[in-house]
Parts: sequence; structure tokens; C-alpha cells
Amino acid sequence: MKRNVNITLTIAAILIISLSSCKDENKKESTAPISNEINQEAATSQDITKNIAKDEKAIAVVNGYLSLKEALVADDTDSAASTSKKLLAILDNFDTSTYSDTEQVELQDIIEEAMEHADQIAESPIELQREHFKVLSKDVTEMVAITGANTKLYEQFCPMYDKGTAWLSASKEIKNPYYGSKMLSCGKVQKELN
Repeated sequence: MKRNVNITLTIAAILIISLSSCKDENKKESTAPISNEINQEAATSQDITKNIAKDEKAIAVVNGYLSLKEALVADDTDSAASTSKKLLAILDNFDTSTYSDTEQVELQDIIEEAMEHADQIAESPIELQREHFKVLSKDVTEMVAITGANTKLYEQFCPMYDKGTAWLSASKEIKNPYYGSKMLSCGKVQKELN
């Protein structure tokens, strides 16, 4: 992300120097090509800014989800509840306006369902937290398919929980959020997501 900001700043500096040197030399040539270049650079800069904003939103959701997963892995009901409340706030403030119309509709549906399950996790005992986490995992996986995650994620799968259930992890190491300490390593990496 810092690289994108540095590129944007470098482009802006080059444009300022170019404009200054053109002005100082008092050339009588048309400035239309320079204006077009400036407009193109500004559009590129806006695209970079939108992509950074998209990345930050997606990263916040993924990080909140991963924190919730870790709380369930640790069998920590209270931490899962408080982490879920934070994730609920992140989802509630998720701005879809930088996405296409079709993506916005899909994201709104996903977010609505994810918020419902995050809310239930915040209010439930650990057995129900895990049941709601199953649907939340599906929602976050679908969201990442649209938004990207700006980090490598691993979709992991436990064949034992509820006839087979998946979740996302930032590590290949299996730490099962559905069984926690009872069967911590039950599962396998199903696929990698970027």
C-alpha cells in the first residue's frame, strides 16, 4: 500500500516539475497535451486511491473475522462475543460505493447476512457461536471473492463438524474453530485464496 502512495507522490512531483519548466520557458506550444496528461494522471491517482480504500475495507473485515476465529479456537466465549461486536461495527460501516452495481447488490446481501450472524455470535454461548460462525465463514469467503483480501488466505475444511464445514485462516496450520481444544487439528487446507 505504501508503494502505491509513493508512486502517486512521485507522479505528482513529476507533473509539478514538468508544469513549472514549461511555464518558465514560456513556450508558445499548446498546453492541451499537458492537460490531457494531467487528467489521465489524476484519473489514475483516483483509481489508486479507490483501490487503497477497497483494500482497507476488505482488510478490516478479514482481520476482524480472523480475530473471531482465534477466539473460537481458544474456546473463549467472551472474547468471541467482543470480537464479534467489533466485526459487526466494521460490517455496518462497510461502504460498497467503490464497487460495480452488481457487486454492490451482492455485497449488501452478504453484509446483511454476515451482520445477522455476527450479532448472534455476540449474544450466544460458545456452541451457538460456532454454529453462526459457520455461516459467517461462508459470507466472508463470498465477500473476499468480490473484494479481494490483499493477503493470502487458506480455506480450511473440517469433515467432522456438521457434515463438513469450512473456514478461513491466515496460516496453513490447522486450528479448528469449531472444536477448539477438543479437536484442534481436525481439518485440512482445501484451497488458497489471494
